[in-house]
Amino acid sequence: MSTPIRFFHRGAVHEVSGVAPTQTVLQHLRGDLHCTGTKEGCAEGDCGACTVVVGSLEADGALRMQAVNACIQFTPTLDGKALFTVEDLRQPDGSLHPVQQALVECHGSQCGFCTPGFAMSLWGMYLNGAGEPARHDIDAALSGNLCRCTGYRPIIAAARRMGELPPVAFDRAAVADALRALRRDTGAVYSHAGQTFHAPRTLDELAAARAAYPRATLLAGSTDVGLWVTKGLRDLADILYVGHVAELKTVQEDGDWLAIGAAVSLEDAYAAVCRHYPRELGELWQRFASLPVRQAGSLGGNVANGSPIGDSMPWMIALGSRIVLRGPDGTRELALEDFYRGYQVKDLREGEFVLAVRIPLPRPGATSPTVLRTYKLAKRFDQDISAVCAAFALELDGGVVRAARIAYGGMAATPRRAALAEAALVGRAWDEAALRDAQAALAQDYAPLSDMRASGAYRMTAAQNLLRRCWLETRADDPLPPAAVNVFAGSPA
Repeated sequence: MSTPIRFFHRGAVHEVSGVAPTQTVLQHLRGDLHCTGTKEGCAEGDCGACTVVVGSLEADGALRMQAVNACIQFTPTLDGKALFTVEDLRQPDGSLHPVQQALVECHGSQCGFCTPGFAMSLWGMYLNGAGEPARHDIDAALSGNLCRCTGYRPIIAAARRMGELPPVAFDRAAVADALRALRRDTGAVYSHAGQTFHAPRTLDELAAARAAYPRATLLAGSTDVGLWVTKGLRDLADILYVGHVAELKTVQEDGDWLAIGAAVSLEDAYAAVCRHYPRELGELWQRFASLPVRQAGSLGGNVANGSPIGDSMPWMIALGSRIVLRGPDGTRELALEDFYRGYQVKDLREGEFVLAVRIPLPRPGATSPTVLRTYKLAKRFDQDISAVCAAFALELDGGVVRAARIAYGGMAATPRRAALAEAALVGRAWDEAALRDAQAALAQDYAPLSDMRASGAYRMTAAQNLLRRCWLETRADDPLPPAAVNVFAGSPA
């Protein structure tokens, strides 16, 4: 029996039935609810015209409000959550919200098509911010929004101005109470026209559903699967949603390891990892997709997808991370690099799913400390797919390379280590002669393809130059600070 989808919207509980499980939130808003302020620009989570804010309850009962892309989120994922659109910014007396008023005062709109998305991203920052926002925070909040005609200066000015206007309160307690009333204790199944959306609540329910429906599409943040529908026009018969399983949303330190559950969002996962590797991974965190994508997508989904241009896998492989899988026969663990067998081919047995990833923590006081560097090359600073992503983990002892783990994305059919380049470095002084030999070995490690993002020749040259950048930053004699070799070092603060 199909269970209706229930979510909080416009001050009341809204029930949905009779729509396809792969209907997007944007389609539901515009076609069924006639909330047409939310726009469709790209239908792939890139332009931000469809940005909405979704409220959900944390494990401790606190309300979390996050901007996401409505164009790639499926309607059943709203079950038990709250949905807010640009229509909700209108005040009871008809006046503008400070976000809207600031956009008006600062001339932050021309044609207006993208403006509702900008307003919702700014509202998300308004709700979650405190005091005057820093430029870094504004850039992060707007990283998923594109404007073709206004230009970003007046929109950034509006982000600063909105906090100077008389504040408008948001009743978090009332929304949280409404969501507690919608909370389900057990899993739900939603069906329509031969398609079924399974939403388990516990790990055991998920394991049972995976065993019963081994061919079902696993869905976490929908930042990739959503495009299978909106761009690939795929027909997904059965969907198994992991976003309600609390056991998959934990982050734990276990001795020398950081264990991150498969449904932990990219934003939360990178926040946890960057507490231990702030300098090494801080820029990649900011440059990985956009804030709405990071708030929806999960690290486990990113790893399970196994894209050869995924930005998380190179640094995780370089550090020696491991993946934990659960299936009918229990759990098993393997090195992340061994999980990828070929293009879109993983060591994933029937009935298995990703349980967690385990990331090694730094070892203070180690005889040969590990130096980690990660670099991303793309045409835009953020919200762009890498042409090449590189990660280098080197154990240096008195200027000698005791161990090396080098991994690249965008250079092969899978994220992969550079075994020959590593061998060219181990046991040698970390000098320019060793560097040149390792750069030459990269040409034997990889034969990159040419595509719309970069030619194979460019990728190889870039990969070799990124290795040189790592050497410039970490060499024993006169290492250069990142600001000396980072093209973005002069970006506005």
